[in-house]
Order: sequence, then structure tokens, then C-alpha cells
Amino acid sequence: MESRISISNSKREDLDSPENIKVLVDAFYTRVQQNEILAPVFDQTINDWSEHLPKMYLFWESLLFGTGEYSGNPFQKHVVLPIEAQHFQTWLQLFLKTVDQYFEGEKANQAKESAKTIAKIFQRKMGIAS
Repeated sequence: MESRISISNSKREDLDSPENIKVLVDAFYTRVQQNEILAPVFDQTINDWSEHLPKMYLFWESLLFGTGEYSGNPFQKHVVLPIEAQHFQTWLQLFLKTVDQYFEGEKANQAKESAKTIAKIFQRKMGIAS
């Protein structure tokens, strides 16, 4: 008799395409918008998510794939925000959790390491102890 219980052994994909970047960014910013620590900061600065998200797709594509499509200064955008160490910790925790939920592999690991580096550099430049 065949069992009705199926054990899923599905392997997550790597973060290796623009489509997967979109999945990551959309899922991550959904979490950000629902987070009690991060949502107030983002709500105060982002008026139109449909305009912001494509910039984030380009940012991560440029970072992970070397496309050079993103032009901008992310630090300059963040330095004026009312953020503290807990904001960076929460941002990083949500990002890592989102990557791990949806992806695995070389590019997924690269994205996580890049996020850690970004958080560390921004905090250092802003004089925020981690």
C-alpha cells in the first residue's frame, strides 16, 4: 500500500537569477514593513514601495552579479535616518532569515556576507556601536 505521506526533500535554489533576487527583496521588505522596529523608519522615508523595490532589485543584482545597473549612494540615504544599533541588528536578522528560508548556495552565502559587511560599515561610519 502506498503511503499518503510524502516527505519533501526539496532543495532550495541558489540566489542566482534576477527572478530570485526579486523573490528575496519582496519577501524581505514584506517582513520589514511588518516589523515593529523597522517599519516606522521605513514608513517615514519610503513614500512609494513600487518605486523603491526596483532600486533594491538593481542594488542586489549589481552586488551579486556585477551588473553595474545600480547607481546611487546607499550610505548617504541612511545616514540621515533616526537609526540605532537595534535597527541594524533587526535588519540583518530579518535579511539572513529571509535568505535562509528561500535560498541556499554560493550566491545566497555571498548575499548574507554582503549584508553583514554593509551593516558593519554603515554602523562604523555612523558612529553606532554594534
